[in-house]
Amino acid sequence: TAMSVAEMPHMECAVEMVMPLVCNPGHVCITDESLYFQPLNGYPEQVIQIQLHRVRRIYKRRHGLRPLGLEVFCTENDFCSDIYLKFYNTADRDEIYYYIASFLENHMMEHTAESYMLQWQRGHLSNYQYLLHLNNLADRSCNDLSQYPIFPWVIADYTSAQLDMTNAATFRDLSKPVGALNKERLDRLLARYRGMPEPRFLYGSHYSSPGYVLFYLVRVAPEHMLCLQNGRYDHADRMFNSICDTWKNCLEGATDFKELIPEFYGDDCSFLENKRSLGLGRRQNGSLVGDVVLPAWASDTRDFLQKHKTALESQYVSENLHEWIDLVFGFKQRGSEAVAAHNVFHPLTYEGGIDCDSIEDPDQRIAMLTQILEFGQTPKQLFTIPHPQRITPRFHNITRSPSSNSPVSDLSPGRISEDSSFEDLTEESRKLAWANMGNLKPLSSHKIHKEAVTGIAVTRDGAAIFSTSQDSTLKMFSKELKDFQRSMSFSNMALSSCLMLENGKTVVCSSWDNNVYFYSIPYGRRQDTLMGHDDAVSEMCWFDDRLYTASWDSTVKVWQCASDSSSRHKRSQFQLLAELEHDAGVNTIGLNPAGTLLASGCKDGTVTIWDTSSYGTLQQVHCHTGTIHHMAFSPDSRHVLSVGADSCMKVLDVQTGMVISSVKAEEEQRCFCWDGNSVLCGGQSGDLLLWDLLSNTVTQRIPAHSGAVTALWMSELCSTVITGGEDRQIILWKLQS
Repeated sequence: TAMSVAEMPHMECAVEMVMPLVCNPGHVCITDESLYFQPLNGYPEQVIQIQLHRVRRIYKRRHGLRPLGLEVFCTENDFCSDIYLKFYNTADRDEIYYYIASFLENHMMEHTAESYMLQWQRGHLSNYQYLLHLNNLADRSCNDLSQYPIFPWVIADYTSAQLDMTNAATFRDLSKPVGALNKERLDRLLARYRGMPEPRFLYGSHYSSPGYVLFYLVRVAPEHMLCLQNGRYDHADRMFNSICDTWKNCLEGATDFKELIPEFYGDDCSFLENKRSLGLGRRQNGSLVGDVVLPAWASDTRDFLQKHKTALESQYVSENLHEWIDLVFGFKQRGSEAVAAHNVFHPLTYEGGIDCDSIEDPDQRIAMLTQILEFGQTPKQLFTIPHPQRITPRFHNITRSPSSNSPVSDLSPGRISEDSSFEDLTEESRKLAWANMGNLKPLSSHKIHKEAVTGIAVTRDGAAIFSTSQDSTLKMFSKELKDFQRSMSFSNMALSSCLMLENGKTVVCSSWDNNVYFYSIPYGRRQDTLMGHDDAVSEMCWFDDRLYTASWDSTVKVWQCASDSSSRHKRSQFQLLAELEHDAGVNTIGLNPAGTLLASGCKDGTVTIWDTSSYGTLQQVHCHTGTIHHMAFSPDSRHVLSVGADSCMKVLDVQTGMVISSVKAEEEQRCFCWDGNSVLCGGQSGDLLLWDLLSNTVTQRIPAHSGAVTALWMSELCSTVITGGEDRQIILWKLQS
């Protein structure tokens, strides 16, 4: 990779590239475009180039307990970095860190443990993603075996034929370190601890060390183990032979307290399979060491990883993971809290426990460093106060023994518990409503448009209902007066959708004439026009002063709306914040409840998921053949449901981008509302269909319109529904309890 003539070198210095077993000396040069590393021995290649605009995250690292490392990632959620460099002095490291950081400012905030914690707490990060971020912030790296990322054992059942994730007994107690899970062993360790001179420790070995990492990875990294073990494999019976045996040994072994590594929750099965047919030795029972023996509930390695991943994201783990974080990254890591939690390790494993620089004799110093590196290191402490619990939707209740039963509201300070009980009430009402959705009954119908209804919006108090239509009008009628009161036309082109702003005083309408119109309810007139697109505007969303507009011109545009209070007419100012490019016309968009994710559906059948803070693409999946009519996030933001002209309903997993459910309906579904499990759809035939996504079946068909259902609105508590159709009708529905 030759440097281009136009590039301006910024600085260069001698460094080493850190790999799991070796540090490779060489030179780093950084320009205004790229970072180049040139190893002296030409390994793994002559020059490694990383373009700075591709960098997504950088971390300062402690290497061998000293602040000399720098790790560069070009991905958001991968735990393997693109390069890990070790400098010879901290000033050089910092200079390059801040230089690269200046390129990141436009698409990266400084992520702190607190910012990730809030995202995780509100359900915007999966448990897996959150643990990866915490490991990263605590200096754990896949390039450093002495500080490899740590993941918890979460399952305690490796013998049953079926894994029951609704039973708390299936899971490991996350409030205790591995060493304290078995009471008998803990009692023996405590007896020894009490008779020990200072500095006392409970566990003579750590939960993460190079030896343990290689124990798990011997099938994919045999050369590492050979290096660590002076050229021989460990005894065949001490190898990683079976998951069940390894767990059993962690519970019963006198010196075995190890946790897991991220590979156990990843997608790559190779560490569980002896694909290279390595001669790893023969066990005492005569059998050769081959693939890892899996628990009875796993049919093969893929199935094992899939179920293991599901367990990590389960309700039980989501509700208890904060306790494990307290032990490993948090306030129970050190001091009296660590003693109380039976979480005290050898002093060598703690940062600052030994000052290597004060050891005069270089041989002794190297010996001490080696000991530290091989012994295992406690992560950097990220939290010094108890970690909050995750807010989880209470859908699948886990069977618990009464002693461990603690509702969320007990844990929270006064003001929050009122809030959360109010939210729980809303949650309960919605759950009840969805359970009764089959009892939807029509209250009244109104034929107020001349063509198909395209959008419905309702004031917060439910008093006034607005609808848009292909007949180019916005109509308002009140339920009390049973008739419409106003009709408004902005141009002679069709209106495609409408939404009510939070203030309840403005209705926003999108039009096929490429414009968006703001209609003031109190003044009964058009207040503003946003001329933002080169083709029809198809749909809009609103969140916190931001308007998202989707158009057939293949873009979604994001606008900051500020009303100008100084002028008499209260005109709004629109500032374009971002333009999200697509390969085809955008037909539908939707935000998740927190406003952090945006999904867009195109005429070519593609669904794209965007991060609304960086406007970067998180997933892009070709889901449908033909156009997408409608799509929406589930209430927990984990999934997106889409319906299209191909009559298919698809559920997309937001985190992995995988289509996890696909069902072909008898007819096209044009619009829907859903709660994550059940879907109320408006079909091409005019009927409302109630789908159960767990069984992929229609549980109820409710006759509604005489043409396709083209618009569907549901109240916040899910007890009132309003539909609009090609038959120009608007129908009001109520749940009959």
